[in-house]
Amino acid sequence: MTRYLISFNDGAMDHITDEELPDVGKAAHAVIQEAVNAGVFVFGTGLERQQASIVSTNGTVTDGPYPETKEVIGGFVVVDVATREEALTWAAKIAGACRCAQEVRELLPDPELEAMLRRADSR
Repeated sequence: MTRYLISFNDGAMDHITDEELPDVGKAAHAVIQEAVNAGVFVFGTGLERQQASIVSTNGTVTDGPYPETKEVIGGFVVVDVATREEALTWAAKIAGACRCAQEVRELLPDPELEAMLRRADSR
């Protein structure tokens, strides 16, 4: 299986009125429950609207993102599916529920990390 990041930009849901928000939340949770039931949900959440902190390689912390940054992630879901087409299908369900476009990107496989997690689970 391959993991995919399905995400939307901060502000992508700004067109949703306060009155519509509970219905959008219900629809989004229904899709996530469907993904959980299908065994493909790994993790997902929305991100607080706040300025990010950037930590450099020497540990220096600065405010970010930089002013030239136009888009930041507003929320995401990680799914573990067999094909990109399956990831796109889940993204379409999420897009419909959240009423905003979704970006789909394949996550790099990391066999060493997977081995670490298996060892931790066996303890």
